[in-house]
Amino acid sequence: MLKGIAASSGVAIAKVYKLVQPTVEIVKKDADPAVEVESFNKALEKTKADIEMIKERASARLSEEELAVFDAHLMMASDPDFAGQIIAMIENEKVNAEYAADCVSNQTVAMFEAMDNDYFRERAADVKDVTYRLKCNLLGLNIPDLSLMSEDSIVVAHDLTPSDTAQLNEYAKGFATAIGGRTSHSAIMARSLEVPAVVGCAGVLEAVNHGDMLILDALAGEVFVNPDAETIKKYEEKAKAYAEEKAALQILKDAKSITTDGHEVELAGNIGNAKDVEGVLNNGGEGVGLFRTEFLYMDADHFPTEDEQFAAYKEVLEGMGGRKVVVRTLDIGGDKKLSYFTFPEEMNPFLGYRAIRLCLDRTDIFRTQLRALIRASIYGRLCIMFPMIATVDEFRQAKAIFNEEKENLIKEGVQVADNIEVGMMVEIPAAAVNADNFAKEADFFSIGTNDLIQYSMAADRMSENVSYLYQPYNPSILRLVNMTIQGAHKEGKWAGMCGEMAGEPYAVPLLLGMGLDEFSMSATSILPARKMVNNLSKKEMEKLAEEALKLSTAEEVLELVKKTVDK
Repeated sequence: MLKGIAASSGVAIAKVYKLVQPTVEIVKKDADPAVEVESFNKALEKTKADIEMIKERASARLSEEELAVFDAHLMMASDPDFAGQIIAMIENEKVNAEYAADCVSNQTVAMFEAMDNDYFRERAADVKDVTYRLKCNLLGLNIPDLSLMSEDSIVVAHDLTPSDTAQLNEYAKGFATAIGGRTSHSAIMARSLEVPAVVGCAGVLEAVNHGDMLILDALAGEVFVNPDAETIKKYEEKAKAYAEEKAALQILKDAKSITTDGHEVELAGNIGNAKDVEGVLNNGGEGVGLFRTEFLYMDADHFPTEDEQFAAYKEVLEGMGGRKVVVRTLDIGGDKKLSYFTFPEEMNPFLGYRAIRLCLDRTDIFRTQLRALIRASIYGRLCIMFPMIATVDEFRQAKAIFNEEKENLIKEGVQVADNIEVGMMVEIPAAAVNADNFAKEADFFSIGTNDLIQYSMAADRMSENVSYLYQPYNPSILRLVNMTIQGAHKEGKWAGMCGEMAGEPYAVPLLLGMGLDEFSMSATSILPARKMVNNLSKKEMEKLAEEALKLSTAEEVLELVKKTVDK
């Protein structure tokens, strides 16, 4: 048994799909040109067929825009000049095909990377991808492809990138990774996809082989390798009990989120695109508390146009049927890069040129997004929030640009809603401490605890070495959260939370006691949170929060909450 972090709830029992990319070792050899050219042509045809198959399988899940990367790869693999250079080298120098492919690939990559144009520099990545597959086919090496899984499997990997996770098909029953935490991108995507996940499971990659039997207990954060029949039976029962409990929660899908003493709160869902709306509604979400618009930018090969963005925002607003939708403006930078935009080199990009800082500098990008949002506002109840606000001046500048674009659109004869709320994320400690002053300017707050915790504790949330400092129950974090909520209420504004803490079972009672108005979380956390809210007394939770804020450690807080809630 291996221990990790339960990142996305559930229990899965299936064979291991070990995601390890093969290592390509190229050795120059003297060879018969005729044999090598034939081998190259066969490998090239297989490469093209592989790409076609991957594109076809992905077409059910990805948009035309997202599928464009496969067209670029096919164009590269079908380029007669590229193939001609490899064949010429094989024939002229009488070398093996994989060596010739490697040399031509390296030359082509170097050429693209040396160009001034961002678009052409990015084509270097296409060359690398295609020739990596080509060299693997020449050497008879199998490239794992998650979209091609054809039997129930649990994916085991060192880590999964967002694109890896997006490739998971219906046969992926869960995944286990060696690194990561509850707030890593793979964990957040696992919750969106509703697949069990255990992350930060050190040694899991070394402990398993492809095809081993695995039990993934993503309720307790445990992984069992090649368990005996008795253990399998025990966890089949646990999986069944979890499924029944999940099904029973459906009775709360259309219920209100009201405490035993009549206090109502709003439970909303976090989304990354329009496809996620269905998951929020199916899980009883009363709104969208966070629409991460950066995925519109990350999934494109150019800055999305005003019309492209308008279509996406309109689809989400219409899909939510008049329920509140809180849209976060572009939050890019740090670990979220764009293939078509070069960020400045910085010692610490997480504390650098990103989010609202980039938008206030590149107002052309910012204005395009705001215009698209304002145009879409008539199709639902829109709230716009600015990320990573540190000073009142930043908020004023951002809101002034919003007001300018709203006036411009009205002058152009475009219909816009008159009830758009403009608020901010509170994720920098300086903003939490100054919440009472920000509340005079903003229509609402949404507390981003993932970043608020890492900035307060000076601990990178992606680093397993300091993962112990991800402490949502630490009294210092609770005090910042409480300060933010009280600051909002003092000015008659509402306060929400869109960080992962909003869905933590033992955080809900504390947040309820502090007066949080809106809890936004992964869709699968909504119904369990509603069940908890419906069984709690607001007055009792106020006393709990008051006591918790006087304590010294996260452990003491957690012990107090468990003693109060689990009695």
